[in-house]
Amino acid sequence: MFAIVIGLVSLMIMAYLGWSILWIAPIAASIVAILSGMDILEAFTSDFMTGFSTFARDFFPIFLFGAIFGKLMEVTGSARVVASFLSRIVGKQRAILGVLLGAAILTYGGVSLFVVVFVMYPLAINLFREADISRKVIPGTIVLGAFTFTMTALPGTAQVQNYIPTEYFDTTMMAAPIMGIVTGLIMAVGGYFYLSYRANKLTRAGEGFTEPKSKAGTESNGNDPNVFLSFLPLICVVLLINIFDVEMLIALLVGIILTIVLNWKAFHEFITALNDGAKGAVTAVVNTGAAVGFGAVVQASPAFPAIKEALLNIKGGLVISDALATQLLAMITGSASGGMNITLNALGSDYYQQAMDMGMNPEILHRITAIASGASILPHNGALLTVFAITGLTHKDSYKDIFFVGLLIPFIATIVGILMSYVGIV
Repeated sequence: MFAIVIGLVSLMIMAYLGWSILWIAPIAASIVAILSGMDILEAFTSDFMTGFSTFARDFFPIFLFGAIFGKLMEVTGSARVVASFLSRIVGKQRAILGVLLGAAILTYGGVSLFVVVFVMYPLAINLFREADISRKVIPGTIVLGAFTFTMTALPGTAQVQNYIPTEYFDTTMMAAPIMGIVTGLIMAVGGYFYLSYRANKLTRAGEGFTEPKSKAGTESNGNDPNVFLSFLPLICVVLLINIFDVEMLIALLVGIILTIVLNWKAFHEFITALNDGAKGAVTAVVNTGAAVGFGAVVQASPAFPAIKEALLNIKGGLVISDALATQLLAMITGSASGGMNITLNALGSDYYQQAMDMGMNPEILHRITAIASGASILPHNGALLTVFAITGLTHKDSYKDIFFVGLLIPFIATIVGILMSYVGIV
């Protein structure tokens, strides 16, 4: 246990310093291996690389199609039109709400989280400039809209965190709709009020908007698509997955094709979008795979069987065990999907069998697993590092906000979800 804690703390510190997960994950895994008395070479070439490659094999297609879909939405102007439309509705004085809704709609529709960050940042700059809100609030706003309730809680969301549990619990992506909506509202509303409070506090302290070193904006090239046509691919993906029970890969492929067909005038951008989307997918899956590799070494360490046994027999029952194990491993790996994958690989079959023996609806485990995976954003989280890299801000500037909206409030939502499961509200 000491070895695992030291490895995790080392990983967090190195990530806080801004170092790449690609090389700090192997270092942290080596620390775990050395302090656990494992063979360091075998830990890296076998355990680390097996976890890394297995994750890439299983989920690269989802990352690839999601990234390409998102990139096409970006280069055709569709994503900008969707976000700008929502922002105009809420008004410039509600800049936080505008960015939140834009990120949420794109994420729920299946656009890759990394693409959502790229799309929403320029829009956020424009809106926050007009409302004279400190840029420090932008990372927390994007994280709330893209990395919390629409990623894990809302039933039907076309994100990989809502897809992975279906492979283990024989459920659909609409699993536990009431629990998902209630917990999603807790995250969305609670996070919005916190960010509004934070923005007002900074304003009262005389800290308004300051221009970034690289001025960003959402200028149109004059060829933006129709608003309805911009929403259509997103709506199509969600409906195909949740109403017509189409596989997520097929639904994303249809979304890609539909985006191309509806924006054929931008055909000169398509090859670039495909190339950039593929590169983005590789970056995302490799970063997450590195985090999963670290978790695989933890899983192979001598202490893990005792951890597994303790989690399976935790007081409070199966749902608490599932939530705690998922959140803990997502924190360790710095990845919601990576931690979830490790948890379900190690414990998923046991959880499912126990649920069947108890007569428990497996949809509860699906939704709790997803929600708990998102309540895990520590400083070394891979997606968080991407947010800071794009916005040009640092942990010191904005991690406090992200801790509240991306970890504390989702943790509260997880507890509410557990309580709902006890009274049979699914």
